[in-house]
Amino acid sequence: MSYPLRRSCKEVAHMVVAMQDRDLTFKEIAALRLHMAICEACPEFENQFLTMKSAMKQWRNYAGDDQV
Repeated sequence: MSYPLRRSCKEVAHMVVAMQDRDLTFKEIAALRLHMAICEACPEFENQFLTMKSAMKQWRNYAGDDQV
């Protein structure tokens, strides 16, 4: 039996990254929320991904006094 909203952690990781570039479909959002509710690792991956994204944005916008 196939479950249309069941996703693997690998698929969820791809969706977390894809969310940054495009809007997810209703079906993808439902599958993502369902998986996040039952998985311990994927919410942690999402937090780490968003932290890295924020850090990279700050680094790109950094204008220090010691520029060469």
